[in-house]
Amino acid sequence: MVPQSEEFERIRTVLEERADEPLTAREIRDYLSESGEDSESAHRIATILGQRARTGEVDVIESKPYRYRIR
Repeated sequence: MVPQSEEFERIRTVLEERADEPLTAREIRDYLSESGEDSESAHRIATILGQRARTGEVDVIESKPYRYRIR
């Protein structure tokens, strides 16, 4: 299993590359897959980003579905 910090760095890369708009966990998963990364489930991505939101590293936009943006 990949350490959570490593998973977050892969997710951060996707969010920074697509910084023009916040993305859903599913969109992030799809971008990871397109770039050849082993992608986690959308649920796992949302969990990781939710935890990072508590430390202020990520903004969670509470819409349906939730969207995520790196601060």
